[in-house]
Amino acid sequence: MGISALSPPPNRSVAADIVESTLEFPDNRLLIDLCGEFDRNLAQVEHQMGVHILRRGNRLAVIGDKSAREQAAAVLRSLYARLESGRGVAAGDIDGAMRMGRPVGEAEGEQIELFSTGMELRTRKKPIEPRTEAQKAYVANLFQNEMGFGIGPAGTGKTYLAVAVGVTMFISGAVEKIILSRPAVEAGERLGFLPGDMKEKVDPYMQPLYDALNDFLPSKQVEKLLQEKRIEIAPLAFMRGRTLSNAFVVLDEAQNATTMQMKMFLTRLGEGSRMVITGDRTQVDLPRGTASGLADAERILKGVRGVSFNYFTSKDVVRHPLVGRIIEAYEADEAKG
Repeated sequence: MGISALSPPPNRSVAADIVESTLEFPDNRLLIDLCGEFDRNLAQVEHQMGVHILRRGNRLAVIGDKSAREQAAAVLRSLYARLESGRGVAAGDIDGAMRMGRPVGEAEGEQIELFSTGMELRTRKKPIEPRTEAQKAYVANLFQNEMGFGIGPAGTGKTYLAVAVGVTMFISGAVEKIILSRPAVEAGERLGFLPGDMKEKVDPYMQPLYDALNDFLPSKQVEKLLQEKRIEIAPLAFMRGRTLSNAFVVLDEAQNATTMQMKMFLTRLGEGSRMVITGDRTQVDLPRGTASGLADAERILKGVRGVSFNYFTSKDVVRHPLVGRIIEAYEADEAKG
């Protein structure tokens, strides 16, 4: 795979820094996958990176200013290498590749290095990779520390990646069970007035955790592991009095735990276990005047050995790009107040 910079003809009226870089890809089959159906992968790179890409045989010409051109070339090389390793390329992978690229220096002619995360999480259904630098640091901390906090807005992958790490450790035998929990905070309806038995009452609160699990494990296996209690999904209140040993434990929506509930949960940690607490400080649904246990834990546990804190912003949103813009708009409005 080679790259060359071609200067524009003397009679072309273009800006001096608008030049063309040519990338050569030896395997035409992989190049087809790189371009995507109707060249939609190339269109995504063009749209988000402000370049123009032309296909010429087994070469791609990237046209744009120096910085955008080099970053786009790095993204295309990274995606091609991904295909060479036998992995596919989807829209999310392209977005992740663009987020993970950064300049390695300022010298003339120096290229953009696209960081390979090296942190692929192997689940039974599909491999999962961090798509931003913040996600990469988060995953690293979850493997390195016995307790990790992931704090930031919706859509940044806090819970999704935590469950993926848990499934990876479970499959490898590092833990014997997975325990997923959330506070069952009532929003307009009281649990007692909802139809069904206790499980049917609380399951709607737990659905995001079921969704994440079903993304990583076949549904029949999830059902079997739930029956065997090797995977547990339960409200936070059900954790009282337990010692959680040899388990990967996730508390989601932790901003809705009270200070006492948070202390109760954190002290359930047993031998051979890992614990992850995720939450969004801007989405507290507790009654007015009730302190959030997440905020207290963040203040009290900063600097405690074995506890890590990772923070996400709207730049780390990996849902629809509009979600990130919505979060930024709300943040700007709050800043005005």
